[in-house]
Amino acid sequence: MLHACVIDFGNGWVRHLLLIEFSYNNSYHVSIKAAPFETLYGWKCRLPVCWAEVGDTQLTCLEFIHETTEKIVQIKQRIQVARDHQKSYADVRQPVEIMDRKVKWLKQSRIPIIKVQWNSRRGPKFTWEREDQFRKKYPQLFTTTAPSTNATS
Repeated sequence: MLHACVIDFGNGWVRHLLLIEFSYNNSYHVSIKAAPFETLYGWKCRLPVCWAEVGDTQLTCLEFIHETTEKIVQIKQRIQVARDHQKSYADVRQPVEIMDRKVKWLKQSRIPIIKVQWNSRRGPKFTWEREDQFRKKYPQLFTTTAPSTNATS
């Protein structure tokens, strides 16, 4: 995110560093299901607009507030774009079809497993998966397939 802001703001990125930090700390993070500042302190962070030394009196004009709000919106959009790009970098695998079925025995338990062909960026891959867990995740692959056989391996 900081890299994108440096590119967009050019040499003036240092002037906007507080806004970038504010936006980052107040944007929702999926991993913690909240904004970092809110998680840490229990309340939402306030923007340090015109914080001055004690004794200084400054008036906040509407133009400055509007400009600050625009920058915050712009930074939030950049954060969202960066997140979207991160999602696209992941190696996304999609199950194509079930190639084979087996039943494994673990003590007294019967565990049906299936061989799945995956379609990934690096080409087709094959893995053995537990049928019950795979059926929950990808029910569409089981609509046309027959039930598992009782062959043991």
